[in-house]
Order: sequence, then C-alpha cells, then structure tokens
Amino acid sequence: MTAAADAPRPTAVPVPRATDRPGDASPFALGLLLRRAHWRAAAVMGEALRPLGIELRHFAVLIALVNDGPTVQRDLAAATGSDKAGIMRVVDDLERKGLAVRKAVPGDRRARSVEITPEGLALFDAAHTAAVPLSNSLLADLTPDDTTHLTNLLTRFAYPGDAGERTAGDSEG
Repeated sequence: MTAAADAPRPTAVPVPRATDRPGDASPFALGLLLRRAHWRAAAVMGEALRPLGIELRHFAVLIALVNDGPTVQRDLAAATGSDKAGIMRVVDDLERKGLAVRKAVPGDRRARSVEITPEGLALFDAAHTAAVPLSNSLLADLTPDDTTHLTNLLTRFAYPGDAGERTAGDSEG
C-alpha cells in the first residue's frame, strides 16, 4: 500500500480547515488563538523581566518558591512544567545571581531543596512593579469588564474542576 492509500479519507461533512487567522472556525482555532495570545503575553512580560536580568523561566521558579516555600528541585520541574535538566539550569542561574540557594534535604543525600533568598524576593517584588505599565499596554484594547471576563474565562479553562472557586468579578446568580 502507498502512503496515499493510508491517508485519511474526506468526511461526508466538511470540517473547516485551520487558517490561524481571525475567524478560523477549524477544530484547531481555539488552540491556535491561545498560542498566539500566549506568545504576545510572554513577549510583553519578558520585557518587564529583561532589565532585572531574568527570563520567564526564572520567574516561574521564583513564583513556585514564593508560593510554596523551600521546594525540592525535582518538584520545581513539575510545578513549572519544565524538565529535570531545564530546572537544573534555571536553579543554577538563580544561584549564580544570588536569587536562590540549594540546601541539602535531611535524610536524603541526593535531594536538594531550593529556597528563595532575600535578594530573590526583592527582585520578585520589583518584577511586579516593572510589569504594571507593560501589563496595562497589553490590555489597552480591552475594557476593565473585558479584562475581568477574559481572566475569569481563562481561569475556568486553565483550571477545570475548580468551578466551586469564584474568580475576580464573578457575581452570584
């Protein structure tokens, strides 16, 4: 058999093809739109972090350390969606910059816990201040109600099953 013979056959009801442009009605449309939105938001937030000498991957680890406290390095990989080697490089960078430290875990010779330093916490806070004007520019084409609605929809989409927890701007009813 040839590759053409193995190719999927057209369905009786045509499904719109992906265009990756506004108005795309394909089954890929939402994923493609979310990808473009992510690229735009990541680029803007990366601009806020660049003058501070870190990237989004570093900031993701700092978020985990601020939220969860000292964290075993392997757990940081899961918390940030990184792989083991990637997390090791990020933690190496943070250590070199004095933003985090590795400490031995009592009772486990191989495990290392990662902790944010006071300098890391100061940079984390500075990043928030630096992000305000860029975040405002990112949302400039949306009304405050649009921003709240978009945030609520994306929260429900990203955290399915947490429907019992209300998000900002939700109303009873």
